[in-house]
Amino acid sequence: MTTSLTGRTAVVTGANSGIGRSAARLLAARGARVVLAVRDLDKGRAAAATMSGRAEVRPIDLSDLASVRAFAESFTEPVDLLINNAGVMLVPLGRTTDGFERHFGINHLGHFALAGLLLPRIRGRVVTVSSGGHKRGTIDFDDPNWERRPYKATRAYGQSKLANLLFTAELQRRLTESGSPVIATAAHPGVAATNLLSDGDRFARFMDRVTRPFAQTEEDGARPTVHAATADIPGNSYVGPGGLGELRGAPKLVGRSKDARDPELARRLWTLSERLTGVGFALTPGH
Repeated sequence: MTTSLTGRTAVVTGANSGIGRSAARLLAARGARVVLAVRDLDKGRAAAATMSGRAEVRPIDLSDLASVRAFAESFTEPVDLLINNAGVMLVPLGRTTDGFERHFGINHLGHFALAGLLLPRIRGRVVTVSSGGHKRGTIDFDDPNWERRPYKATRAYGQSKLANLLFTAELQRRLTESGSPVIATAAHPGVAATNLLSDGDRFARFMDRVTRPFAQTEEDGARPTVHAATADIPGNSYVGPGGLGELRGAPKLVGRSKDARDPELARRLWTLSERLTGVGFALTPGH
């Protein structure tokens, strides 16, 4: 039976295209009021027009912490689901407004800040979209923003996706410790036919051509995210596709790398992320 989300509010970043748009559409179809948190308002409005139920658009640029703060400050109502979906993949070396490497700054730090700023109003779940690419990632605490070492897009992307899972694990630990009913989960969409790689480097565009023939649809790619947001699963669950080497298939709980399960690594990343963003998490007993 499909779970009704009537009366609940879901915030989905990057919901103007790809799996974010499909996830928002699926949540709206279940009755949720969906807020499309997007950088391009025109594309966001076009996406919202294709959705049933209540869908609205609000501006956010995850590459600019001032924009993240403005979005959070304008959001005074309760949030049942925060879907940290927006991201970049295999892009050339570049910097966010605040000087962070783009993968790390957008995929991880922007969402870290957003979750921390919205947390006092969140009453359901925080779902963060990661990737099987996290298994090739490591966290370089001495140079997380690729300021001194030679830049490699695949490693930068892997670091950001590993950071997504470490964030989920440490957030859940802190939520549990505080007695909060909110839970944190993560999702791996598998390979879906989206525009994610369109802004990537030459290797990214090559990978896009190679994977398109067997890629799943955007809607199928969004199902792990929706499952992580709505299914009866424990906190710190990682939901991915259930077949073909985790590329596609019905959503199920999937494994993660040894580093992604390291609690000390998660705590170190959390401390670094608080320092870089200036955002702390207001966790009180019972939240």
